[in-house]
Amino acid sequence: MLETTAENVVRSWVDGWVVSRSAAPPIVEPWGYTVDVGVTDHVTRHVLDATGGAVREADVHKVVGAVRAPGTWLKIFADPAVVTPWLGPRWWVDDEPGYLMTVPLGAAHGLTAPAGYRLRTWARGDVVRALVTAEDGSLAARGQIAVTGATAVADQIETAAEHRRRGLGSLVMRTLAGAAHDRGAQTGVLAGTPDGHALYTALGWRVVAPLTSAKYLGPQGG
Repeated sequence: MLETTAENVVRSWVDGWVVSRSAAPPIVEPWGYTVDVGVTDHVTRHVLDATGGAVREADVHKVVGAVRAPGTWLKIFADPAVVTPWLGPRWWVDDEPGYLMTVPLGAAHGLTAPAGYRLRTWARGDVVRALVTAEDGSLAARGQIAVTGATAVADQIETAAEHRRRGLGSLVMRTLAGAAHDRGAQTGVLAGTPDGHALYTALGWRVVAPLTSAKYLGPQGG
C-alpha cells in the first residue's frame, strides 16, 4: 500500500497525470518536477514535491524567478493563503485550495447507471475512461483514471450541472476505482477541486495536503 509521504504521493500524482493527459515525462528538479504539456495557455507546469509545512518559500521563489513564458502553471501543495504572497502580481492564483487525496482501491461489482442513464467504459493503453450519458445521448458525467503500477490517478472527473445530485459522480468514481484495481493498482491518487471534495470524502478518499494552482500571466502581470 502506498505510504502518504510527500515524495511518493506527489510523484505518483505527477506520473499518473502525465499518462492521463499524454504530457511529456516529468523532468526531475531539485525542488520537484517540470512537465511539458504543450497546450495553449498550459504549455508547461512546475510541481513542487513538498507538502504542507515542508514547502519552502525559497524553493517557490527559485521556480517563480525562472519563469518567463505565459501559460506556465505552478502546483504547490500548500494553502493559497500561505503561498500567494510568495508569487507576486504577475501570477494568477486560484484562491480556493484544491486537495491532494488518496484512497485504498478495491474491487467494484454490480455497478449500474440509474434509470434514464447509460454507463460505458473503455481503455486506451493505461487510461480507463467512464462516460455516463442521458437519454438523449448528452454528457451527464465522465472521468478517467491512469494506472501506473501500484497507483492510479483519477482525472477530469465532472458531472454536468443539470445532472448533479443523482449519484452519477459516485458511479463514475467507483467504476474507475474498480477498473484500476482490476489492473493491479492498490492506491488511488487525485488532485481534487473544492467542488469535488465532498464527493471524494464520502467515497473514503482522505486529504494529504491542500493544493494551490497558479498561472503566470506574463511580464505585465494581472
